Amino acid sequence: MEKSIRSVWKVKYFSVLVTVMVVIITQLTLVYPASALSVSASPVIASLFSFSGTRPSNLGIEDGKFAPCPNTPNCVSSQSIDALHQIEPFSYSDDPETAFKQIQTILENTENAGIITAEPNYIYAEFTSPLMGFVDDVEFYLDEQETLIQVRSASRLGESDLGVNRKRIETIREQFQ
Repeated sequence: MEKSIRSVWKVKYFSVLVTVMVVIITQLTLVYPASALSVSASPVIASLFSFSGTRPSNLGIEDGKFAPCPNTPNCVSSQSIDALHQIEPFSYSDDPETAFKQIQTILENTENAGIITAEPNYIYAEFTSPLMGFVDDVEFYLDEQETLIQVRSASRLGESDLGVNRKRIETIREQFQ
């Protein structure tokens, strides 16, 4: 008798668990008409997982330099001297203000980018991955002495970024040229 009660108890909780899972999956995968959808599924999924991390305290320019990349391979910087993290700065032929404004416009028109700081010689933006909500910190510095735009892009969390930061900067470079 006791064994059969435990079996019924297990079945009952298993069915409740399955029902809850079905409801959650159904809610996440429902396809609404475009006019009725006010929030895309990506932010909803991202909010469930929340892999945004905390904003680093070492952002910005100090003596014309970004913070160095960490030892992990999920960062690129035009000011880095090691091959793993090094990426070329952007060169420009327009006047510096026009060139830097073009970077800002590219970022404003990038779907998963949000500009946090926009100063005459420094831009800081956060890029959020659409599915899991990972946040990368991207900085641009107008180095008028060198006639270059220095760049740094780093993931907040994890070890590897599967080359996302490097690809992002190269995509922005293509749009910039």
